[in-house]
Amino acid sequence: MAPTVDHVVPRAKGGPSWAENEVAACRRCNAERGQRSPVEWLEECVRRGWPADPTALGAVLDRLDAAIDVHGGQRRARPYLRSQRRRLQRSG
Repeated sequence: MAPTVDHVVPRAKGGPSWAENEVAACRRCNAERGQRSPVEWLEECVRRGWPADPTALGAVLDRLDAAIDVHGGQRRARPYLRSQRRRLQRSG
């Protein structure tokens, strides 16, 4: 199945269309995730027994946070991103 582009921080939550906020995902995973948060989707994948990598998700969140620091803006994405980092740390 061909990969699709999935926004880690959903556009509906202020996530930018930057490479730092985009990951490859199969069409099924992208569609099933919908508007769930990245950590919520990670937890769902674990529950289903699908491969899930919290370290990789943390790296993507860190990369996006650093990009926001450089480029600025993203007023809506910043608090959402911080909450996802905290939630990921608690779940790990």
